[in-house]
Amino acid sequence: MPQDTIPNPILRGFNPDPSIVRVGDDYYIATSTFEWFPGVQIHQSRDLVNWRLLTRPLTRPSQLNMLGAPDGCGVWAPCLTHANDRFWLIYTDVKRYGRTTVGGASGASLRDFHNYLVTADAIEGPWSDPVHLNSSGFDPSLFHDDDGRKWLLNQLWDHRPGRNRFAGIVAQQYDPAAQALVGERRNIFPGTALGLTEAPHLYKRDGWYHLITAEGGTGFGHAVTMARSRTLEGPYEPHPDGPVLTARDRPHAALQRAGHADLVETPDGRTWMAYLCGRPLPNRGRCVLGRETAIQPMAWGEDGWLRTRDGSGDPELAPPSPGLQPAPWPAGLEWEDFDGLDLPIDFQWLRSPFPDELFSLVARPGWLRLFGRESIGSTFRQALVARRQQAFCYSARTVMDFAPAHFQQAAGLVCYYGASKFHYLFVSRDDEHGRHLRVMSALPDSPQADAFTAPIPLPDDGLVHLRVEVDYERLRFAFSLDGEAWTWLPEMFDASILSDEATAPGAPAFTGAFVGMACQDTSGTGLPADFDGFGYVERAYAAKVG
Repeated sequence: MPQDTIPNPILRGFNPDPSIVRVGDDYYIATSTFEWFPGVQIHQSRDLVNWRLLTRPLTRPSQLNMLGAPDGCGVWAPCLTHANDRFWLIYTDVKRYGRTTVGGASGASLRDFHNYLVTADAIEGPWSDPVHLNSSGFDPSLFHDDDGRKWLLNQLWDHRPGRNRFAGIVAQQYDPAAQALVGERRNIFPGTALGLTEAPHLYKRDGWYHLITAEGGTGFGHAVTMARSRTLEGPYEPHPDGPVLTARDRPHAALQRAGHADLVETPDGRTWMAYLCGRPLPNRGRCVLGRETAIQPMAWGEDGWLRTRDGSGDPELAPPSPGLQPAPWPAGLEWEDFDGLDLPIDFQWLRSPFPDELFSLVARPGWLRLFGRESIGSTFRQALVARRQQAFCYSARTVMDFAPAHFQQAAGLVCYYGASKFHYLFVSRDDEHGRHLRVMSALPDSPQADAFTAPIPLPDDGLVHLRVEVDYERLRFAFSLDGEAWTWLPEMFDASILSDEATAPGAPAFTGAFVGMACQDTSGTGLPADFDGFGYVERAYAAKVG
């Protein structure tokens, strides 16, 4: 029997900026991956209820190289479409963002956004090398008009002093044969009074061009707005109701930060909206799961405008399902043993298109070997392999074989958001304590930028089991020498810092919390650490610890 409701969010944990498309009976959603490699996540569903992570298409240095990209940069807002019997994927590779204002608040605001197109005959690939389209702004989108022409839309960035940085939505024709933009770039929509106009997608219905945008910023003021025109180049008339979907000024909404949407039709002609959202911690108001993806049915009114089913504009926590034949996927593994030749799909690493420099699954069969590279938080070659936190409460553990020779070598279990936000349970060695274990925390909202716990002595050699338990904003670490008797560290750590909201003013914060394994050797000798599996289990609140 079909499931009656859809449990939102459908893509939990860091999965923002959804672009949705239907091809036959299959639905695909592409989401942003920012500085995490490989680039772009694509999930698949056949019933809009059950989703699985299918592929990440940007896997080669020719497609994506983010070495040196600051936190919050990398792959933004992919747009996935299907036309002419092929898939078209457009994405932004951001090289510079955040605190780059020149000359104070009224000065220039310099950013670097490069927009690319890759294509494939099948969703699994292979995907082509990229075509550079433009660098005028972010959130690119490709519209396939019914006359056969293709148009690129994107947000226009205006860096000039005293200007509106979000300068509107521009459109320009794309010529597939020439693999280039042609004709004049036109600013087709300046946005509404909400401002911060971005994330354009264009649709054609009943002779109208409907333009969907995100406005109000990607925080708690986020909103989905729409406008329409009889011609592609405008002028566009904004929706008479204002935002079509939003949680701004609606503290009752379980799904906050709602915006950045895309539309898809089921075979029976019903319209569904996929959009990003956030679920704040009940006690702290911080979204440790990052920006997630939700979906709900919409309705076209007699006046030709799109609205939520009840016209309220509220995001729905449990919308009715489309009643399609249930198509569940096999459940994910609670323990990854690293016995395969490829990294399990739930795991990613940071920035580098050269994974062989960072880790190996064949150097010690059945183990994941991380080669000690640069310091934790480096924007170049950082040996950190991790998976998303996708629930407020979870347990994670690993077992590590690591024999550091001195204090510049470290490895362990990390709960990570970015260079200024992490809790790291690591093993190292020094002359005073020998081989030992301690926690290093990077704290973005504390006068003390980072903190260390007291070292705990360990035997000179042998395996070390590492474990973390997270319950909402509470985080505890433990270790064991045999995998059975656990010693809990006395400190309670603040898991809420692993969120967009815990950040220094002006710093980009668009991703989410990860948990995984890391290894550093800042002496440059590349000492490895070996990990014999990794476990991740989501659970109900309040695990018993100690």
